[in-house]
Amino acid sequence: MISGILNIYKEKGYTSHDVVAKLRGIVGQKKIGHTGTLDPDAEGVLPVCLGRATKVCGLLTDKDKTYEAVLLLGRTTDTQDVTGQILSERPLISDGREITPETAKACVMSFEGEYDQVPPMYSALKVNGKKLYELAREGKTVERKSRKVSIRRIRITEIDLPRIRMEVECSKGTYIRTLCHDIGEKLGCGGCMESLLRTRVGGFALADSRKLGEVEEWVRSGRLHEILIPADRVFDRMREVRTSEPYDRFVHNGSPVELHGLDAGTAGGDGPAFEENEMVRLYDSRGIFVGVYRYDPAGKRFRPEKMFYDPDQPDK
Repeated sequence: MISGILNIYKEKGYTSHDVVAKLRGIVGQKKIGHTGTLDPDAEGVLPVCLGRATKVCGLLTDKDKTYEAVLLLGRTTDTQDVTGQILSERPLISDGREITPETAKACVMSFEGEYDQVPPMYSALKVNGKKLYELAREGKTVERKSRKVSIRRIRITEIDLPRIRMEVECSKGTYIRTLCHDIGEKLGCGGCMESLLRTRVGGFALADSRKLGEVEEWVRSGRLHEILIPADRVFDRMREVRTSEPYDRFVHNGSPVELHGLDAGTAGGDGPAFEENEMVRLYDSRGIFVGVYRYDPAGKRFRPEKMFYDPDQPDK
């Protein structure tokens, strides 16, 4: 079984599920999962997990993301982007005055920080077991609770009204379509999203992403391993520890390991002590990633949180 993460460049026209389905055919295995829905007309970074790495799908979904978006002012649609049915078209007037680049910029920047965002009807969120976009396609609208999202940073790269091009860094669960809609509503002229490019998910960047056709070429040449990112990369901010050889078999079976079972070079020594509930990346004595462990000071041991060990994994 192939295990690892592929940094996929999702092209326009594909759903996230389409990407997974195509990859299953390309690599010849079923155990593949994506790390969060990206709209069909959006492009950009979509980390896809294979094999044992599917255990990190949820963790990657929780990562902050960065987007490049174009906001079109003066138009609202049922999908909050330009693909939807037009609901209104209004002149660029705010409080009886023509909207200028300066007033538009001030409004956009006012969304930096936390705000309560109501998820759009055309989204994959579920209400009573049914996805919102399925209800929307049936012509139904249901009440949605607002959710607090965090807009870490907005950088406006161009204002050429009625369009505003901007880069947005945001928390998980943020809908850029809805952000565009909300900016338009606050200005009083309405707005929708014209285009969207996701440039970063956690540590996965656009510059390192691969299109499906490229992945297929790597598979054909027998070199997929060269672009496959190991699962432990997701945990690179955690401290790394290794077991001493006699304790390899214990951690391979998912057992806890005591401090004295660690290699002396990673067991703390004269360095900083481990904090209560500190999470670490644990490797065996050969340097093979075993899993994420949590430190229990009462027993002076590490307990497994997520296991990734593959007995068929070759030695490093």
